[in-house]
Amino acid sequence: MTGFDEQTNSSDRYQQGWQKLTEIHGQAGAQVMDSLKEIAPDLARFIIEFPFGDIYSRPGLDLKSRQIATVAALATLGNNQVQLKAHIHGALNVGCTREEVVEVIMQMAVYAGFPAALNGIFAAKEVFAERDAKANSAVD
Repeated sequence: MTGFDEQTNSSDRYQQGWQKLTEIHGQAGAQVMDSLKEIAPDLARFIIEFPFGDIYSRPGLDLKSRQIATVAALATLGNNQVQLKAHIHGALNVGCTREEVVEVIMQMAVYAGFPAALNGIFAAKEVFAERDAKANSAVD
């Protein structure tokens, strides 16, 4: 069997990747990986092992810097709102401020154009509103 079997999940890359994934994305990351189990378990394993196990775990940048770079890259692509919003959440989870997220996206207007920056800003606005609503419901 491929994908989420015990042997695959016990690899160091997988374990290190899973730790980074949950550190950045919390339960939301686990939910995305679980949603891939039935249709593409190998894709979930690749995502956990390569970006999170190999790249995000490297010592050269802290997680905040990596998330800033990721938000910038996704904002420039302009066609991946789901992933951009997930990584804006991740950036906030690892210490980025809302102002930093907005500034990074605005900087991308210079390199990717105003449409990409606008799409990114609207994604950030949705994330901020979602987090505010969640915080307000926790207070009630």
